[in-house]
Amino acid sequence: MTHKPTNGTAIRYNLMDLAATLPDVISLGRGDPDLATPAHILVAAKDAAHRGEGARLTPPAGLPELRQAIADKLHRDNHLPVEAENILVTTGGQEAMFLLMQALLDPGDEILVPDPRYTSYDQAVAMAGGQLTLIPTAEHSAFDLDADAVARCITSRTKALLLVTPSNPTAGIITEANLRRITDLAHQHNLIIIADEIYEQFVFDGWRHLSIGSLPGMAERTFTLNGFSKTYAMTGWRVGYLAAPVDFIQATTRFKEITNLTAPTISQWAATAALTGPQDCVADMRATYDERRQLAKHALDDMDVSYSDRPPRRVLYLCQRPLVWLLGHRILLSLASRESCHALSRHWLWRGLGRLRSHFTSATEAEIVGSVGAHEKRIGKNVSDPPSPSPTPRFLRRGGGQGGG
Repeated sequence: MTHKPTNGTAIRYNLMDLAATLPDVISLGRGDPDLATPAHILVAAKDAAHRGEGARLTPPAGLPELRQAIADKLHRDNHLPVEAENILVTTGGQEAMFLLMQALLDPGDEILVPDPRYTSYDQAVAMAGGQLTLIPTAEHSAFDLDADAVARCITSRTKALLLVTPSNPTAGIITEANLRRITDLAHQHNLIIIADEIYEQFVFDGWRHLSIGSLPGMAERTFTLNGFSKTYAMTGWRVGYLAAPVDFIQATTRFKEITNLTAPTISQWAATAALTGPQDCVADMRATYDERRQLAKHALDDMDVSYSDRPPRRVLYLCQRPLVWLLGHRILLSLASRESCHALSRHWLWRGLGRLRSHFTSATEAEIVGSVGAHEKRIGKNVSDPPSPSPTPRFLRRGGGQGGG
């Protein structure tokens, strides 16, 4: 079913603005790392600044050294048959998403998107004149994307399928079996696959990421999005990238030239060092996030709150069901508007699913314990019946706000 774009981005930013006015608010929503950018990346940025690189622009497609480093990384780690000419460096992953949609979609083209989803895609598709068709995913299957469900949604106007795996916001991972079945559908219906792999490094318990573009016959029809914000704690540096066939990269680069010309030069040198330097920092960050993840799970277990964490959901988010099931929108209203509350989990409220998503990329151990304790104090452990539905709070209905990531 074709879906009108949801301004979930505006809701997120409205809640963030509200939280900024309150004392002692702990954010478990936006998934930006709070860990420091690794030292060798900072040194590379400093060296580039001292060389005067900040006074120079790179080519619109990106710093040649960075494009080569990205191609090497994708070939080595993701088994994608790409070269530097297949890479476009962008000002963050959000711009890569926007430019891709502008270059790919014609008015009326349909793009299939698993749901629940990262709603910034809604705006990117709408601004390109495309139509969003949602494919439901479910907790009982760990939010895996069923290939049969994909097949049922394909029409004569379907141009592309978006795959976000590991997923934001569900933390679902598309299993290899379904990825291989999806490749068959892509060949059968001549579909473009958009692979958002920004969370590829943050899977746990022995699970490994598989890039669909590495499967037989998929390189020429897979457009891969990625960046440095999550893997290297470089959100503020604003560097992302798109990997795609050369002709598409050339077309998309023309859109890049008329938006902001190039990604920041110093940031591109920093990103080059991120890929070519030591990688133990990535393993260290993953270990830190796993410790927080385990702590959050134990805390929720202690207060008898169930959450989705079944295999293969082993990523950066936990979805707590009863918190919203018990209090609906009122939990967000009370947590956001009362000074006595110490937690605000504000990023993803799925009314249809009744779940609240929490992340642990920027929550310290003390904050995780404090936020769960605040939830426990608010709802108690032994509430058995959900209250009657409450109206959407006023601040959730306000417009405004822009995407970012």
